[in-house]
Formats: sequence, structure tokens, C-alpha cells
Amino acid sequence: MRTLRIIASTLTVAILATSCGGSGSSEEESAASELTTGVTDDSVVIGTHQPLTGAASPGFVHVSTGTRAVFDYINDNGGIHGRQIDYRVEDDVFDPAQTMDVTRDLIDEQEIFAMLGGLGTPTHEAVIDDLNAEGVPDLFVSSGALAWDSPEQYPYSYGFQVDYSKEAKIQGAYISENFPDDSVGLLYQNDDVGPSSHAGIEQYLIDDIVAWEDYDPGVAELDGQIEALKDAEADVAVCYCIPAFLGLAILQAQSVGYEPQWVAPSFGGDVEVVTELITRYAEGTPAEDVPPEAFTDGLIITSFLPMAGQTEDPWTAFFREIHDEYNEGAPFTDTTMYGMVQATLMAQLLMEVGPDLDRETLIQTLNSQEWEGPGLVPFVATEDDHSGYSGVMVAQNHAGEEPEILQEPRVTDSDGGEILPFELDRPDPDEVALHDGDH
Repeated sequence: MRTLRIIASTLTVAILATSCGGSGSSEEESAASELTTGVTDDSVVIGTHQPLTGAASPGFVHVSTGTRAVFDYINDNGGIHGRQIDYRVEDDVFDPAQTMDVTRDLIDEQEIFAMLGGLGTPTHEAVIDDLNAEGVPDLFVSSGALAWDSPEQYPYSYGFQVDYSKEAKIQGAYISENFPDDSVGLLYQNDDVGPSSHAGIEQYLIDDIVAWEDYDPGVAELDGQIEALKDAEADVAVCYCIPAFLGLAILQAQSVGYEPQWVAPSFGGDVEVVTELITRYAEGTPAEDVPPEAFTDGLIITSFLPMAGQTEDPWTAFFREIHDEYNEGAPFTDTTMYGMVQATLMAQLLMEVGPDLDRETLIQTLNSQEWEGPGLVPFVATEDDHSGYSGVMVAQNHAGEEPEILQEPRVTDSDGGEILPFELDRPDPDEVALHDGDH
């Protein structure tokens, strides 16, 4: 339908141009105006929907603070081609109905140029059709769902984080190789996270999985699921969970004497956030007397970005400097860096487009080249592939120490392809132009 509308619009413009001797028509002017919505000579409006409050806000609230910090840094250094970035963040409480309301407001009333990092699978699924129907660039969605990599259906939408299937494949292969005699239990969110993750991990562990337990992100209770994992005697517990539920799961397991090897994905394994949540959940319980860092000691995590605890990484150091200046009072976490990387990619793209900024040129530019920056694995954005980051490393948290890299980054596809080692020659921050002051 989108393609038919484009063809019809093009034919209309052509007929009018012929009948009017090529003079500018109202249709042409309207189309040009839509392409530059949200753009003036001195600003560009970028919007997003985020769970600033509600059950998913712990941890994820730091995504937009990280993004804003980088944009503030860019604005203070001259902006991009003379434009300041006007970043609009709307709270959707991780409720799809509210996501629809705030997105409609961002499009119609606030007239954003693009959506950046809209967060959540069920929430963003509620608005992806509208964004594409309106021709709004829908960049770097904060979710690992496969839907964002559907260029024929959603030509304006692009993934960011490694998708759930790729990440789970690499986890499954790692567990199979390093825990060959252990049984595995899965705990997962009851949306696209579940089946997509299963499609990956089951390629390597189908005979070793002894329990499949799901949870509803709107119900903060995991007693039954943890008991089921314990009863199944799962030695390794893989939690495809957002931070709030990973913390709840670890604490509940401790309370019933269940001590598996926990494995977490990039979207849930932010150690600082999870530790803080466990501290909060433990208040008034016997676990209050246990040092909170003990709960996440030994946690195995996969990641496609450098981690906040990797202080020697040049991008971590760069983002830490920006955070300390522009995000004072907020914690510096992996989730903070997630938002900072989204802002960095957006800035790189805007710099590359140049001063003549419109939506179609932005998309064409995004599709036209390889994008290098903070990520540990290739970032894929082409006309036919909108998948985003393509793999992960495996790391382990040790209380009070830097993360231990258990397996260097590997890449794969979302289906049955091989998992391959990949060494990326990343540029340092001073090699990447992010603002006018870099020229």
C-alpha cells in the first residue's frame, strides 16, 4: 500500500507539472514541506517515546538521559551544520496505548523530523505503521525484535541493538561449549522476546533445556517461575528479562536457596542498575543484610557495545567525560551508554547528510555506507537490511572489578547460519565527526 501511494503521488505531480507548464504546484510544495518537517535553518527536532515512569522505567530511564547528554554536548560545540538538536522525550509508561498517544502528538503537534530510539517491543509495534505511513524516519529502535528489519513493509524503520535471535544463538553456543553437562532453564518476557530468543538458543541447547517460564512485564511477581526453574533443577538460568525482572528473579532465587549460573542479555544485564534494584527490593527482607553486589557477582552478560565498567575503552572514557559534564547526578551505566551510542550514530548520520537536510536524503545516506563508531560488531543499515548491530561478546561481572571478557565479539544471522569470530577496527572518538567544532 505504501508503494502504491508513492506511485500515485508521483503520477499526480507529473500530470500537474505537464498541464501547468512545469510551474510549482501545491502538491509539490506539500511534498517538499513533509520532507523537511521539523527542520529549520537553526534546529532539527528529534523525538522519542520512553518509559520514564512505570514498571520498565528502572534502568531504561537512563537511555534518554544518555542521548540528551550527547546532544547537549554537540549543541555546545556548534551543533550540526549550524543546527541545534531539539530533543523531545515523551513518557509512554511502557503502555502501547500511551505510546500511540504520545507518538501522534510528536508527529502532528510537535512536528518531529525523525523518531530516535523508541523503546520497547509491544510499545513500538503499536506505532510503527503510523511512522512509516507518515514517512517519518524511525531510527535505531530500542528493542531486539525482528520487526524493525522489514525494509519492504517498513522502509523508514531501522533496528539498533542486536536482535534477540542473534544474541540468543551466541549465548546458546557459548553455554553449550562451556557448560556441556548442565541443564538450562529459560525465563523470558511474554512478547516477541520469547519466541525470537527461543529460535536462537534452541539451535544449540534444545536437548538441555528443562524449563520454559514466561512473565508479564506488568506483573511484578516471579515466585512461581523461580520455583519451576528450581524444581526442574536448571543449572544455568537464562533470563531474557528487562533489568527490573532480572533483579527480581535473582533476589527471589536467593530467597528459596536456588543458585544457578545466571546469564543475561544486553538489554537486561546492566549490572549497576540491577544491583540498585535488588537493593531496593531487598528492603525489609532477610536479603537486606547481604551485600547487594554479591547478587550479581558472576553474572554472565552478552553485549554489542563497550560496557560502562570497561574504563580503558576509549569510547567508554569519552562518554564518561560527557556524562560527568552534562548528566550530573545520574548514574553512569551500560544503559546510559546505550542511549549515548544512539545519539552518536544519529550525529554521524546528520553530519554526513550535510546542510541540505530532508527525510529522503537522510534515509538514502543511512543506506549508502558502512557506519563505524562505538560498537564492538558491525552496524548494518542498507536498503535491504535494517537489522543494526550483528553480534555480541560474552563477559562476566566480578564485584569490584572490570568485566572479564569470556569470549571476544562474534557475529551471526537470525537464522541457521554460522557464528563467526569478528575483529572490528573501531575508530577512536577523535576520529569521528559529531559536530561543527570537529571541522
